Amino acid sequence: MRRRKQPVLVAVALCLGGALTACGGGDGGGFTAVGAGPSPGGAVGPSGAVELVPLETPTASGTISSTSSPPAPTRTAPAPATPSSTPPAPRPGTGAPAPGPAAVTVSAPVTADGDTRWCERVTVTFRNTGGSPATSGTVSFGTHVIGLLGLDWSTVTTSRPLPVPIAAGASRKQTYTVCVEEWRVPLGMRVDTREVTVSLR
Repeated sequence: MRRRKQPVLVAVALCLGGALTACGGGDGGGFTAVGAGPSPGGAVGPSGAVELVPLETPTASGTISSTSSPPAPTRTAPAPATPSSTPPAPRPGTGAPAPGPAAVTVSAPVTADGDTRWCERVTVTFRNTGGSPATSGTVSFGTHVIGLLGLDWSTVTTSRPLPVPIAAGASRKQTYTVCVEEWRVPLGMRVDTREVTVSLR
């Protein structure tokens, strides 16, 4: 028995020591047969074969797993955003605005003496700042009766038609002769028109 074990140990040492090219590869499947021939001490060559088997690593759970590393996970790029094909809804109220109503303003009156002491010439300028033409209205005058010493005795209101039409954004200048009753202005007294207002219809 001692004579048969010595050639086997010698064959294993030769394979591990640098004769790996003769121990495996090709179609041999990793098996190498030790050649026959004279052995030191007259030993008989081995009749068996030597097989190299890779080692496997036991896991913590007791099972045997391969030592090769698993492949790294592949990162998936996010899908590009798809633009919406639905057109935006139109905003309400984008049409032309309806024209606004007429709005007539009047300037301060410019007065001048009339033909009699109870009449006066009054010039005013009307301006339509609205969006529609002024087609009808009334102008009212507040005329003060002034005494000989400058005392304001009374105020008389008279009305005249508005000079129409006045287009939107346009202005119009008009002179009126404004009179009060003769008996309201005794000799030595006079009239002074100070207030002018407009009323549209």
